[in-house]
Amino acid sequence: MTTAPGETARLDRLRAGLGRRTGSRWQPTDALYRGLVLGTGLICVGVLLHRLEPVLLGAPLLLSTVLALAGARPPAEQPTLWVHPPPRVGESTSAGVGIEVTGDVEWTAVRLPAARRDRPPPTAEVRPGGRRRLTAAAAALRAAVGEADETVHVLPGDGGPWRAELPRRRWGDAVELRPDHLFAGPDALLVYGPVTGVEIRRTVLPPVVALPAGPLPPRAAGLVGVHRSVQPGDGTELRDIRPFRPGDRLRRIDWRVSARSGAFDPLRGGVGWHVRERHAEADAEIVLAVDTRIDVGAEIGDWMAPSEARSTTGSLDATVRAASALAAAYLRQGDRVGLIDLGRPQLSVPCAAGRRQLLRLRGALATCARQAGWAAQPILRPRQVPAGAVLIVLSPFLDDAVVTSTGQAARRGRVFGVDVLPGPLTSDASMPWGAAVRTVLTLEHAGRLRALAEHGVRVVRWDSDGAEAMAALRGARRRGGRR
Repeated sequence: MTTAPGETARLDRLRAGLGRRTGSRWQPTDALYRGLVLGTGLICVGVLLHRLEPVLLGAPLLLSTVLALAGARPPAEQPTLWVHPPPRVGESTSAGVGIEVTGDVEWTAVRLPAARRDRPPPTAEVRPGGRRRLTAAAAALRAAVGEADETVHVLPGDGGPWRAELPRRRWGDAVELRPDHLFAGPDALLVYGPVTGVEIRRTVLPPVVALPAGPLPPRAAGLVGVHRSVQPGDGTELRDIRPFRPGDRLRRIDWRVSARSGAFDPLRGGVGWHVRERHAEADAEIVLAVDTRIDVGAEIGDWMAPSEARSTTGSLDATVRAASALAAAYLRQGDRVGLIDLGRPQLSVPCAAGRRQLLRLRGALATCARQAGWAAQPILRPRQVPAGAVLIVLSPFLDDAVVTSTGQAARRGRVFGVDVLPGPLTSDASMPWGAAVRTVLTLEHAGRLRALAEHGVRVVRWDSDGAEAMAALRGARRRGGRR
């Protein structure tokens, strides 16, 4: 689409105004000053030099500027940009934002986030409820802005509403947009702003992979659930058949056994009543301990790079995805699940059950990932893990401190480990000793896993979907029996 010279000039004025801090009031642009000063100057030069040519050049410029300024008076109503933000917490990585302008303006320049290179830039579309459609000049101006700067979008000042898509590459908590905007009057001779927009944050919850539940405590606890308890109660699995005692409910009577025992024989006086005793059903408590102190990828040379470069392939991403899948698997069968951040214990979540707990855990995982950072000592206190609960530690196991904490926790209860270190590790080709470093790191990592095995901690490696890891954990439970 071609752009007319006049529209190109308007575009330049809007972009120049958007880059200048003029405050929240109507201000003249450089085009207005240039028209007045240059027109008046040419006329004065022509009069002083007694030449007609400067007057013929300056008079139309001055006259057109004055006429445009007469029609570009600042409106009495203060213009406002209304942004309808997306939900603060959601499942989808893409969301839409609504934009609406109130006030008598001709053009509105809005700064929106740039899209990815393999996709077209986000565009604003006029909904059917708009007061009028985009004109050809506005479409040309918007196309020119998209070619020059993907983050700046020029919209006609007809009020809208418009809608723009905000794509996201991954889960997490981040600033979606800060809609800095600028209003322009007729011919862009007067502008209002630029106005700094309010930051809009949005949390995309980590994805959930459908997996069966893993290992359980040797003895379930609680009052409700799907696991058999050692205590008698109102369950579904038969525990024993015993003689009737005072306080037993009539619906528990086993009529067949009672009949064979002579309960209906009048000579025996009703002796022989028997009742069915069942196992109580209880829930299990699972505690997920995530190691957010370290975020490394398969490339050893990128370990010192910012974590954004490996956001979708690093150990922290695998930790969050694995914890989300494990929490969903246990909560689906009615168990109680909690969360511990080894680096920042204040972000921990106590054990609870239900769908609301899954949303709470996924939101807490996103918060833990956002505030992740190095801590010299992982914090895993005994009071953080309820008695009889299963502790699952998710870590790349690259330091001795987390191995020591996990081994100490194994002395108090049932502990499993999930290795989230991306593999196989790739040496740094830019260093002459890169292969030796990779060998040392691999041997140290294997030694830590053997140390955990000596403490009775079964460690499984987390794959892309987690199916093999969960199968290995369930197999370890069947072979090991109850502790």
